[in-house]
Amino acid sequence: MNATDRVGGTKPPTLQLSGLHKSFGTVEVLREIDLTVERGQMVFVLGRSGSGKSTMLRCCNRLEEPSAGSIFLEGQDICARGVDLDKIRRRIGMVFQSFNLYPHLDARRNVTLALRKVLKLGRDEADERATSALDRVGLANRADHYPGQLSGGQQQRVAIARAIALQPVVMLFDEPTSALDPELVGEVIAVMRELKDLHMTMLVVSHEMAFAREAADRVVFMADGRIVEDAPPEQFFTQPSEESTRAFLARYSA
Repeated sequence: MNATDRVGGTKPPTLQLSGLHKSFGTVEVLREIDLTVERGQMVFVLGRSGSGKSTMLRCCNRLEEPSAGSIFLEGQDICARGVDLDKIRRRIGMVFQSFNLYPHLDARRNVTLALRKVLKLGRDEADERATSALDRVGLANRADHYPGQLSGGQQQRVAIARAIALQPVVMLFDEPTSALDPELVGEVIAVMRELKDLHMTMLVVSHEMAFAREAADRVVFMADGRIVEDAPPEQFFTQPSEESTRAFLARYSA
């Protein structure tokens, strides 16, 4: 059965990983990853450094090529031969640890660049969509500011605006707050919380555990390239089933 064969003809999950493997040479980084993210869900991925979290996320839009397995986006196997990868990536927003903004472009132009180059929108339509996206992250009044004139939290919010302006079906967040000073983390979390309220589908790699416990639909724990726990947040944080999960939580709550 493939990802489009759903009981009762219901829509497939937004994102589904099936039997995913990834190796770098002889080093196996991902091993038999099965993960489903339903529409509108926020799924948090936790794990120690080197557990394969970021590699899994980068496989989801094929920034890393899986060694084996399948990745389905709304039922379409994006690893299939002949798939239009550029078209697929327009539907998958990604926010990295680093902001990756162009320093010579103001916030508006950082957002409109992909709209004009990738979606081929005209200037007026691109500007309108950029203004809307910047407003959604609380930066409409900073549209003409350059990255060097913005705080780290504001730069990351511009990066989120750039991603959501493309109107993706799923957002991938790879440690979006880890490069920020502690007092700026809340700015980014507030935007992610608003996206959650708007039912954006999100797969989040982060160590913001309080946010995961409050906002996630499910929390996934990875160790040694495998998913070893997948549970609702209350169960995950209070009654984890795996010893590796308990040890991880004890370390971060100490």
